[in-house]
Amino acid sequence: MSNAVLFEVDEGVATITLNRPEKRNAFNREMIQQWLTALGECESRDDIRTVILTGAGHQAFCSGGDVGDMDRQKRGPWSTKDYLWEAIHKIPLALERIDKPVICALNGSATGAGLDMALMCDIRFAAEGARFGETYIKVGLVPGDGGAYFLPRLVGLSKALELLWTGDLVDAAEAERIGLVSRVFAPDQLLPETKKFARRLAAGPSRAMRLTKRLVYQCQRTDLRTSLDLVSSHMGLVTQGDEHKEGVKAFLEKRPPNFRTAGAHDK
Repeated sequence: MSNAVLFEVDEGVATITLNRPEKRNAFNREMIQQWLTALGECESRDDIRTVILTGAGHQAFCSGGDVGDMDRQKRGPWSTKDYLWEAIHKIPLALERIDKPVICALNGSATGAGLDMALMCDIRFAAEGARFGETYIKVGLVPGDGGAYFLPRLVGLSKALELLWTGDLVDAAEAERIGLVSRVFAPDQLLPETKKFARRLAAGPSRAMRLTKRLVYQCQRTDLRTSLDLVSSHMGLVTQGDEHKEGVKAFLEKRPPNFRTAGAHDK
């Protein structure tokens, strides 16, 4: 088996690297399966507190699905649906289950399903020179991997439809302006800066951060009363946890808190 996905963990930060640079990191079945395995580890391992997703090389984060591998033209409508649901769509569903921060470091261009994969992450940082586009329309397709769900939530309905209907590419500066990415760095600084940010999050109160992520996403799908009821439950949990006690103690003692040690007791 090839290393279509690289996986490493350091200082509480897991880095998942899509590793087919010769194919502009286009995904095939093997990559999807290895990707899912890595996401499963990120979900289950307590020592992993933050996740980075990036691509190998400098040309592309991901150019979408490997057309040669998918061989779309030979599939019927039901087999196409089954392939999407049983393979590719497991990625956004797995990411939805992970309460930990997931940061996408867009080392290069992301188009079609490759951009969809980036949109599934919580935060996106980009390298200068990278370009992004929902290019499905250019080959007569609908956005197949979550773009129609995620993009309007990031850039608004009107801008999302413009990008989806035209398939136009936007550069990193424009992507930052419209809220598609949060920060833009020089290519050689992208991964170091992303890891620096990820380590900062990994040093934070893990329980509170995970519940905050859960709360933010759930609040997008519910009414105010239900949202406030939910947050009162979360607050009841975190106020009794060791991370909160450590935070208060550190504040009073005027020192940096050590949430990693404290969080180990919050079970």
